[in-house]
Amino acid sequence: MSTDMTETLQVLVVEDDPDVRLGCEQALQLEDIAASGVDSAEQALRRLTRDFPGVVVSDIRLPGMDGMALLQALRVLDPDLPVVLITGHGDVTLAVQAMKDGAHDFIEKPFSPEHLVEVVRRALDKRRLVLEVRQLRARLANRDQLEAQLLGRSPAMVRVRQLVADLGNSAADILIHGETGTGKELVARCLHAAGPRRSGNFVAINCGGLPETLFESEIFGHEAGAYTGAGKRRIGKIEHASGGTLFLDEIESMPLGMQIKLLRVLQERSLERLGSNAAIAVDCRVVAATKLDLKELSDQGRFRADLYYRLNVATLPLPPLRERREDIPLMFEHFLLQAAARHQRPLPADEPHRQGRLMAYDWPGNVRELRNVADRCVLGIEGGFPPFATEAPPGLRPLAHTVDAFERALIAEALHRNQGSLARTAEALGLAKTTLHDKIRKYGLGKPG
Repeated sequence: MSTDMTETLQVLVVEDDPDVRLGCEQALQLEDIAASGVDSAEQALRRLTRDFPGVVVSDIRLPGMDGMALLQALRVLDPDLPVVLITGHGDVTLAVQAMKDGAHDFIEKPFSPEHLVEVVRRALDKRRLVLEVRQLRARLANRDQLEAQLLGRSPAMVRVRQLVADLGNSAADILIHGETGTGKELVARCLHAAGPRRSGNFVAINCGGLPETLFESEIFGHEAGAYTGAGKRRIGKIEHASGGTLFLDEIESMPLGMQIKLLRVLQERSLERLGSNAAIAVDCRVVAATKLDLKELSDQGRFRADLYYRLNVATLPLPPLRERREDIPLMFEHFLLQAAARHQRPLPADEPHRQGRLMAYDWPGNVRELRNVADRCVLGIEGGFPPFATEAPPGLRPLAHTVDAFERALIAEALHRNQGSLARTAEALGLAKTTLHDKIRKYGLGKPG
């Protein structure tokens, strides 16, 4: 493994002799290895975590907790954290015991800078491998979790899961755009679970469900006596989300006056409770969701353009169910199982034409409506409701109609993914450009690019 990658890791030197500590730091820094030092094991423990991105070099003889005790504490904290011990003359027997107890290596005083660098590089290579394996396992576990929550094998849903995985570890604020019922809050929760703030609170606010008179107090909080009826201090939603994620659903419904105040919080990462002049620092990630085009609303003066651009650092579009019909059978089966368990009912028997009706229906309520249909099927009351309403034209659509609807959805999604490029879309679908051109015209998908 190349040694220039050690620049991404660091070394913590634990040495009470300031001259030796400085010498170690300088020897490592001259080789482009980040290094810092402390003079006691107690200080070192305050700086170290399980996933500390580096290694520890420690003298055995220290005031207070010695190097051997530090080694044991670090073995509990992270058994894979390499610890290199520095021994004095006559401490070799102790150092050998330390190796048996889990130390990575030891260096006997006096030692050359070159020897220190050589030992540290080996320890850094080992640490890097451990951290890479941990990150890979975390990504795999997260991917499995995402596949279990964000169901679907369509290219559109594969793309959604990839975006969640890519954006989850970032600090960027995110705007989720999707029709009603497409699962915007579920995606927001997956983003929260996939990021470093997963241990913090996930705080959801429905901006369209709060009366304007209560909006400011609910979001920013208030002090006792801030207004009539404010008998005691209240911590607002934003402050409660500090260290976690703030989810603002139906952000397009937020009053314009509140949009100004929210923008200031996002820019300064601090707020003031109602009735207070004290600024309170907040550190939360903001995920907003909308079913409308915020850019269009901002052009019409119905949404603040500056807030739109502040929220739109990264956009995560959610496809409607009609554009990923191939996911419907899998999702319906999943919701049937959930509904049967929840209602303590047996799974309904397969009925002829059920899947055809499900695939042919346009699902204006998207995933939420599909889940409701599964509930009705388990309860035996699906008749008379879409997509099973006998009076609802066209009833059971012919196979050709269902296939056409499915093909149209695939082509529309591929065109969107390739920014309307006919050549790239044809390549992605494995079609000749002339064939794709004819299908675009047949399905009324607009002028091919």
